[in-house]
Amino acid sequence: MSGIKVFISHQKQDSEKAIWVQNYLKTNHGIECYLDVIDLDFEKGEEIADYVRKELDKCSHFLVVMSSATKNSWWVPWEIGVATEKDYPLASYGDNVALPEFLMKWPYLRSSFDLKKYAEAIKETKVSSGFSLEDNISESVTASSGSSTKQFYRTLRSKLGQ
Repeated sequence: MSGIKVFISHQKQDSEKAIWVQNYLKTNHGIECYLDVIDLDFEKGEEIADYVRKELDKCSHFLVVMSSATKNSWWVPWEIGVATEKDYPLASYGDNVALPEFLMKWPYLRSSFDLKKYAEAIKETKVSSGFSLEDNISESVTASSGSSTKQFYRTLRSKLGQ
């Protein structure tokens, strides 16, 4: 689907689940995703941070794949912080993971049925909010994100019963 790209944040141990989410969104809903599966070397932290920021700037939405391993990640909370700072529509996905309180602020998905609702909410709010990634992605997302992000949350929470 043109103009929409989901940044999937995950801990390395959850790469298989993150790849499944990426494939599900692409195959079933035509939604492009960015999924970083490179082996991060903490000695190159500044370079990795710059790289991740550039990739995030190419995306319109942010999805965190959660598991019990996520709490041991340095990068996932950092990526959440960057996405929050940019006011990206954020959600988390995890089967039966007890989320930390700060992540309960955003919609959470627990199943493929919830992922379907997530994809529907993205498509619905894209039409009404006018997400555009054609020219300058970060500027267009920032310019439209205030009201469109809130609309995305309202739409998704309604679909999820949250």
